[in-house]
Amino acid sequence: MRITATATAGPPPLLVTDQMAYDLKAVIAEEAALRRALRDVPAARAASIGQGLSLMPMTHALFESLAHGGGGGALGFRRLPEPFEKTLAAWSADGPVAYVEAEYFGGAGEQRAVVWDGGTVVLGPLRVEEGEPFPSDGSPLSRALRRLGVVAGPGEDEFSAVGLGRHRHSGAWIA
Repeated sequence: MRITATATAGPPPLLVTDQMAYDLKAVIAEEAALRRALRDVPAARAASIGQGLSLMPMTHALFESLAHGGGGGALGFRRLPEPFEKTLAAWSADGPVAYVEAEYFGGAGEQRAVVWDGGTVVLGPLRVEEGEPFPSDGSPLSRALRRLGVVAGPGEDEFSAVGLGRHRHSGAWIA
């Protein structure tokens, strides 16, 4: 088994074997606002991630309940159902709301992020595909988290500051 140390913060976590995967597809917003919004989405569950934010994983069951027989693909995301894009815009009336996706395997992967605030997209959609370096202002996930108010400490980025590396798969956040 080969072990690769990563030079950048964010997925994959600091030590990754060539057999490990990281998969996150989620809505992230201020904790109280997200919990209020979830009252209208019975299949949704939220998990606190710190710094006043919560994460709602886009599980298979949640995706199916929101897609109403359609597919994903809104704004170029793999698992963002098109009808749900309007819901996220509406939720952002209470404060910024991000939708993020990250997929990694064996140290290679991609990230996507978008943030709504006040009903409109205010950041993104951002995308870094496999093999592309992160821009100097950070990865798509870190930039979205920064827009949500996450503050990173010395030697870490926003992804690490809220511990998004704690779970390797979206559903594990609510298991």
